[in-house]
Amino acid sequence: MIDFAQAYYDPDCPLFGGEGCVSALDAALQLRIAAKKAGIPVILTRVSYHPSGRDGGRFFEKAAPLEVFLPGRSTAEFAVGLIPDPDEVIITKQYPSAFFGTSLAPMLTTMGCDSLLLSGLTTSGCIRASCVDAMSHGFRTLVVSEACGDRHHAPHDANLFDMNAKYADVIGLEDAVRYLATFDRHALA
Repeated sequence: MIDFAQAYYDPDCPLFGGEGCVSALDAALQLRIAAKKAGIPVILTRVSYHPSGRDGGRFFEKAAPLEVFLPGRSTAEFAVGLIPDPDEVIITKQYPSAFFGTSLAPMLTTMGCDSLLLSGLTTSGCIRASCVDAMSHGFRTLVVSEACGDRHHAPHDANLFDMNAKYADVIGLEDAVRYLATFDRHALA
């Protein structure tokens, strides 16, 4: 679950995503329930910067709205309705990919994971970057279309099309939930 931050739900925030982000969170929460029932680990990411923004490098310099992820900003908090559970790992990142500069890849490898289901915000940014890096690290990657959102349907649709063509399998929420239901929680322990 990538970057479901309050920034995308606050109409006064420059990153406000509107209905595309609202429906993505609803779908991602359904996906999360199915994963937990199956005994599949759920990992969340959040964006957080040092008060100076220096740890964001050129990305922070280029994309001024990233200041909404500075410490103490309500927009940096998880979206309303998404409260991380104690068994969920939270990866803190400063760049678009959930893999770049984080411990995500070695953690997944140590856990014996070979596949990922991606959900989150935004499809054209952090989902795409994480998808490309997941594939580059050798993970079978599934992007759950309804559980991803963007500020406009055009970049959402274009990036889903492109990811499906090159880096991942884009699947619907119903198929993802059905796939997760095939796992035996006790066999995975």
